[in-house]
Amino acid sequence: MNPSLRCADKTLDLSRPVVMGVLNVTPDSFSDGGRFLALDEAVAHGVRLAEEGAALIDVGGESTRPGAEPVALEEELRRVVPVIERLRAATGAVISVDTSKPEVMRAALAAGAGLVNDVHALRAPGALQAVAGSGCGLCLMHMQGEPRTMQVAPHYVDVVGEVRAFLADRVEACRAAGVESQRIAVDPGFGFGKTLEHNLTLLRHLPELAAGGRPVVVGLSRKSMVGTLTGRPPGERVNGSVALAVVAALAGARIIRAHDVAATLEALEVVAAVMGRG
Repeated sequence: MNPSLRCADKTLDLSRPVVMGVLNVTPDSFSDGGRFLALDEAVAHGVRLAEEGAALIDVGGESTRPGAEPVALEEELRRVVPVIERLRAATGAVISVDTSKPEVMRAALAAGAGLVNDVHALRAPGALQAVAGSGCGLCLMHMQGEPRTMQVAPHYVDVVGEVRAFLADRVEACRAAGVESQRIAVDPGFGFGKTLEHNLTLLRHLPELAAGGRPVVVGLSRKSMVGTLTGRPPGERVNGSVALAVVAALAGARIIRAHDVAATLEALEVVAAVMGRG
């Protein structure tokens, strides 16, 4: 049976890796903050991502970069719901909402989102209840700490074992709440409470995380580890980001979260051919 992810009324075929395009409608995201705050600009960019081949478009209204401050509920709703409504009508891609607030999850799903991408892995009070009966897809991410402080001396005894155990526990919590396995994906949370060496270790051991049976989502695009490794600022990290996407796909990742969709997808076409899935 081919791997897949059910996202409400759509099912993603993950027999070969797909791309999740990033659409930040925030003033302070680390790479593209402020570029797509206006509704028409945000929708146009989302349509562009879909035209470039993104299978999913991940709409976020609250930055989760290191040091980020929380956004008020009403402001996050104002930013994301109209964008989701219009992208749902304008594209065939699965629309994802990047949020940890149960109220935003409900409003986004009502607006047409098919997947909830939560950096807190549905640990906020009411979050799991908000999505359990919806039929939407879920991406459960590992994060040590909170965005505001997560990069202040992160520490692990065994980063691979601890991340794997956390994700397994959150998958089980979802299953206990009635969420079917086919709706769940997991994300090791590169850069979320991890040093460069933690990130590299997780990437080297990604097959162990993929062995849990649920699709693995990887978000490495333009992150600080790419800057550290290449010396490039966020807007010039496409080459390093694509290289990491290829490494992740070869290691078993099935959804690659990326800002540069066309370049990433082109690289993944080559990966698919090498893996015999072209």
